Amino acid sequence: MGWLKAFAKFSLFAGLAAIGALIIAVLIAMASLPGFNELKSSPNGQMVRVRAADGSVIVSLGPSYGDWLSGGEIPDTMKKAMVAVEDRRFYMHPGVDPIGMVRSVWVAFRNQGTGKRLQGASTITQQLARNIFLTNAYSFGRKFREVILALAIERKFSKQQILELYLNRVYFGGGAYGIDAASRKFFGHPGNNLKLSEAAIIAGLVKAPSHYSPTADAEAAVDRAKVVLDVMQDAGVISPAEAEAADPTKVHLAPETDQNAVRYFTDWSLAQLDDLIDETVEPIDVWTTIDPAMQRAADRAIRANAPDGAQGALVALDRDGAVRAMVGGKDYVSSIYNRATQAERQPGSAFKLFVYLAALEANMKPDSPVVDEPVEIEGWSPRNSNRKFAGEIDLRTAFAFSINTVAAKLGAQVGFGSVADMAHRFGISSQLNTHPSMVLGTSDVRLIDMTRAFAAVARKGIAVVPYGIVKVTTAKGENLYTHQVDDSRVLVAPWVAAEMTDLLQTAVNTGTARAAQIGRPVAGKTGTTSSNKDGWFLGFSSGITTGVWMGRDDARTVGGLQGGRAPARAFADFMRVAVAKRPVEPFETQVTLPEWQLEPDEETYYGAPDEGLPNPEGSPVDQAIDQILPPEQEPMTTPPPTAPSPDAPPRQPPSRTQLDQQWLDGVIGRGEKQKPKERPN
Repeated sequence: MGWLKAFAKFSLFAGLAAIGALIIAVLIAMASLPGFNELKSSPNGQMVRVRAADGSVIVSLGPSYGDWLSGGEIPDTMKKAMVAVEDRRFYMHPGVDPIGMVRSVWVAFRNQGTGKRLQGASTITQQLARNIFLTNAYSFGRKFREVILALAIERKFSKQQILELYLNRVYFGGGAYGIDAASRKFFGHPGNNLKLSEAAIIAGLVKAPSHYSPTADAEAAVDRAKVVLDVMQDAGVISPAEAEAADPTKVHLAPETDQNAVRYFTDWSLAQLDDLIDETVEPIDVWTTIDPAMQRAADRAIRANAPDGAQGALVALDRDGAVRAMVGGKDYVSSIYNRATQAERQPGSAFKLFVYLAALEANMKPDSPVVDEPVEIEGWSPRNSNRKFAGEIDLRTAFAFSINTVAAKLGAQVGFGSVADMAHRFGISSQLNTHPSMVLGTSDVRLIDMTRAFAAVARKGIAVVPYGIVKVTTAKGENLYTHQVDDSRVLVAPWVAAEMTDLLQTAVNTGTARAAQIGRPVAGKTGTTSSNKDGWFLGFSSGITTGVWMGRDDARTVGGLQGGRAPARAFADFMRVAVAKRPVEPFETQVTLPEWQLEPDEETYYGAPDEGLPNPEGSPVDQAIDQILPPEQEPMTTPPPTAPSPDAPPRQPPSRTQLDQQWLDGVIGRGEKQKPKERPN
């Protein structure tokens, strides 16, 4: 019997020592715990809400935290639902539930060898300790620390404070932490006015947020809410009548926002945050330039017009550089590659913008005479798409119909290095070659860079820098960053930009870009590369500049792809929406084409694509005449220059072997009174 007495004394001593150690551990943990106000601060993991120009939230990234609700603001139904389903003896235990622990051990004993973990032992206080201070990695050591922290929390805070912390910090799925964030995400309203049915849905999410989340499986969430109502009734916190009246199937769930196309924009703009602000912890609101209506229109325009098997991209800039719409591809889910900001492709004749800017800056004028004739430059002989030469024409005509020989002669005249410098001056960031063929757009460029270049012309020569972030604030409204528009950089003289606009609007009204007409003044330029691998259209109207690119990612041929077709149509479809509520803004040099004066054929009166299709070496790709000119389009004779009567048939273009300048002047309504403005002395 002596050994029994010794064992009893040892056990008593060991037990007292264990209790003493536990008390010491709890006291140490209590001393290290932050205060209640500190624990109310934002948890780890930054939440970023991206807002559109109208203030609406278009994307929420990272953990989502709503407003902090005090104990008095949290609905009683929410408290009762959470306590009933997660920790029925919450108000009675000291932080750990002995009954629950015994039950958990018994379940574990029965499930020995099955690999199942302890179930049902964690109280609300333990869950709070785990969420704030520990990880979800399961181990005996972590479980022991969880118990110590739970006991310490119970000693330091009241039950109401613990429940307040828990309901504002627990994860409810869908990125939402706390009942206010969950209520706003799933029901579209704050968490301080939750109905019983809504509280049951939220309380049911804690067990398995990813499985029961309404955004993942609405039916599973409703079924789980019914279980919560039954548990609340069994616990006596609601009556059978209340449980029956609370029908989770009738709860209105907030619709999920379609974030597909806009993610190209948010990926591009949010990547700049590290350079704009230092805040990396506190939740922030990023106020952007994106216009939801324009963004939807841009997405529709690309999806509707991009050829099968090809991709498309679109960027729309306001006059100060604000990005109003950005589409980087047909489908963000299948490809996050942003073709609007990352892809570098040959622009074809859209690059002639810089050739003609350099020529105008060198004192040429839109009506300056030029000669379309055979030319050889450093062993390179460019050709026109119809393999013919028009003789003497003016600069406006050469640009409107994208005549390659004239562009090559202009490049040689002003210097190919000067053309490259002009492109870089206007924002082209990629490397450009200075071979003669560069005038036909054989160097790779980015769509956003080309769009900003055209926007600078629309802005009368003032540099345009695309931006997507207007300001950044904390969730409490503290301002962290505000964008400042820089109007100080003048790229070319205003008269150069005005004369370039003269050329660009002629291309839309009577040249290669007529599919871009939208019923108000438009200036723009097409671009098509060798074997129809890339199609471009860039233009502006009423303060909005839009660039469109289409092609395959593998740079293979796309049948029928030309800048004046699908890209120009996508531009028009988008711009009709983008400028619908803006006043019509005439250009300084107006070109007006009455409907009866429009040419009947789909392409230019050359009957050909707009550029002559330069290959990577800059030489136009050979094409058979029947590929260039439709069989039914016969050469026409030159009509008289006088305007026909309203009853007269539409004017016909001249022979494709000769460009009649007098005919062109008559078609575009340009007489002696509409000559471009003289340069200042």
